[in-house]
Amino acid sequence: MTSYSGRLPSDLITIERFRDLPEALLAKGKLESAGIACFLADTELVRTDWLWSNLIGNMRLQVRAEDADDAMAFLREPIPASFTTDDFGDAYDQPHCPRCNSLDIAFEVIDRFWSYALMLLGIPIPVRKSNWKCYACSAEWLNPEEDSDSAQSPFNSAEAPD
Repeated sequence: MTSYSGRLPSDLITIERFRDLPEALLAKGKLESAGIACFLADTELVRTDWLWSNLIGNMRLQVRAEDADDAMAFLREPIPASFTTDDFGDAYDQPHCPRCNSLDIAFEVIDRFWSYALMLLGIPIPVRKSNWKCYACSAEWLNPEEDSDSAQSPFNSAEAPD
């Protein structure tokens, strides 16, 4: 990785914008691990007051112009369906959506809709839930290992597949 001795290059271009700092830092780390010099702009302002993020156009991930194509290709790589860890040598299969088979999923522990609704009413109590959500098709389902006692579909009743 190239060192710039405290000065940023003048030919920086923005290749991605992030609202949330953890996502921005993950993308920055991915590029740096590939040897692509990159910079996050406006992170200090967003860290100071998160509400400014939308006003300033979010945090910007910037690279040199000659690295832009390589950086975009590297960030757009698909999520691997499985991978092997160096420490244990075992293959790990990524969880996937049972409806559309997408790997773009996350485990949710807080029901944001009801938690925010209660917060607007002046009751700051988080409403808990324990399910998976697919960002590709919006399906929600329970963890199959936890729900193995019942013979129900892995989908929540409101999210049954078409």
